[in-house]
Amino acid sequence: MATVFAPGAADQLGADQPAARTVNHDRQRRNRQDVRVNQVTISEEDRRLLGLWAADCAERVLPLFEAKAPDDTRPREAIEVLRTFTRTGKRTARLRSVAWASHKAAGEVGDPVAAAAARAVCYAAAAPYIHSLATAHQAKHIHGPAMYAALARELSAGDDAAAGDEELRWAIGHASPEVRALVRLMPACEPGRSRLAVLRHQLDSALRH
Repeated sequence: MATVFAPGAADQLGADQPAARTVNHDRQRRNRQDVRVNQVTISEEDRRLLGLWAADCAERVLPLFEAKAPDDTRPREAIEVLRTFTRTGKRTARLRSVAWASHKAAGEVGDPVAAAAARAVCYAAAAPYIHSLATAHQAKHIHGPAMYAALARELSAGDDAAAGDEELRWAIGHASPEVRALVRLMPACEPGRSRLAVLRHQLDSALRH
């Protein structure tokens, strides 16, 4: 993002510009080093199989969204486009756009159950865009569909943790060896205090075995 300075500020800031350039250079160098250190191998077939599992997880809770917003077709369209990807293995601009559309649907629906279901779909459609980097952010591409599906199921059952745990067990039981291998490439998920963080940690731990 460009920084805009007020007229007349250039003289005052001129002496600081070399230092700023040095800081930016150091930051860029560290970022390049981080990329090299965290680089992993993820094939297009890995992405396709991840997308297949993600679609299965998210589609299970899609009716929870549609029950609250029957006229909003964005999450269902996202699942359909994702299914096309799982058959062809070709990522398209359409896949990226429907993922964002589901994210927007989650923010607009005004219901926590439906929002969690739409976020599961959003993460599912975004799963094929996982980068070949072993970072917590990239790991969320793997965890997102199942953990939000579990949260949606739990909320729909009146905050019954057993319902969320059962949905999580389904996702774990249906994860392919390739999905589990992807999880093991990523840094282990640290436990957290929120229910969503607990679900994510449980999912991550189970998929590593």
